[in-house]
Amino acid sequence: MTLAAAIDAETAWKALLIARDRWRIGCPAAPVHLSANEATLLELSPDRTWQSFGNPVNADAALLLNRYLPLLAPQLVIGQLGQSLDGRIATTNGHSHYVTGPESLVHLHRLRALVDAVVVGAGTVLADDPQLTVRHCPGPNPLRVVLDPLRKLPLQRRLFCDGQAPTLVLASIPAPALAPDPEAAPNPDPDPAAGRTETALLSVSDDGSGFAPAAVLSLLAARGAQRILVEGGGITVSRFLAAGALDRLHVVVAPILIGSGRPGLSLPAIDHLDQALRPAHRRESLGEDVLYELQLR
Repeated sequence: MTLAAAIDAETAWKALLIARDRWRIGCPAAPVHLSANEATLLELSPDRTWQSFGNPVNADAALLLNRYLPLLAPQLVIGQLGQSLDGRIATTNGHSHYVTGPESLVHLHRLRALVDAVVVGAGTVLADDPQLTVRHCPGPNPLRVVLDPLRKLPLQRRLFCDGQAPTLVLASIPAPALAPDPEAAPNPDPDPAAGRTETALLSVSDDGSGFAPAAVLSLLAARGAQRILVEGGGITVSRFLAAGALDRLHVVVAPILIGSGRPGLSLPAIDHLDQALRPAHRRESLGEDVLYELQLR
């Protein structure tokens, strides 16, 4: 008797990407099947469960399915931070590459691949000049959303000029035209449609501290972005958490002590510990780091 080939991590990830595209608001809630020789190997159900049919599922594949399948609800907002044991996401001068290890970086890129849009604050773009694309795993690039109420960012940031994915700047004032950086390396395969940059105007909150998370999510939903990753920095993730706008929060803790620097989460002060958030959670290892996944709503 010939033993059935095991379903590996590559096959499991392929199934997750198919489910990402099929399970959307307004689409029929149908299972995703991976088949070979007219035989079903793996089924992913819209209730975010899975089962195999005769083929063993290796440990890495099962880990991917169990970790990421629950994130494929048609609407979901995930916050993500990588921090040190003492709760820092960067040094005092903003250096953060990298607080966490390589496995955590792959995890972050898998999150990007599964969402419609990734949201960052202007401070993150200024400090890190991130690309916010999917490079460490197969998958599509999300819409890149930058919260820059007063349009303080320099125009020549990579995500404005690299042509790799669409970028949306949310501002409270009109933006000047974005020009390419004459010193930037040319994009080897430019795609004007994929790399376009737009600006959308949005009113700041009444206290003038920034955009209301609910208003940001409403604007993105109107553009068809229903699965959202709020990637940073600490101020932006904290605002979404304090507003009750996150469904899940992924905090990756690395075995490193920075001692001082920029904090991860910063929430309104409480007087008693019974006022602290104690959400349901699970934890997993990401190499030497630990992932805490908090279920907030």
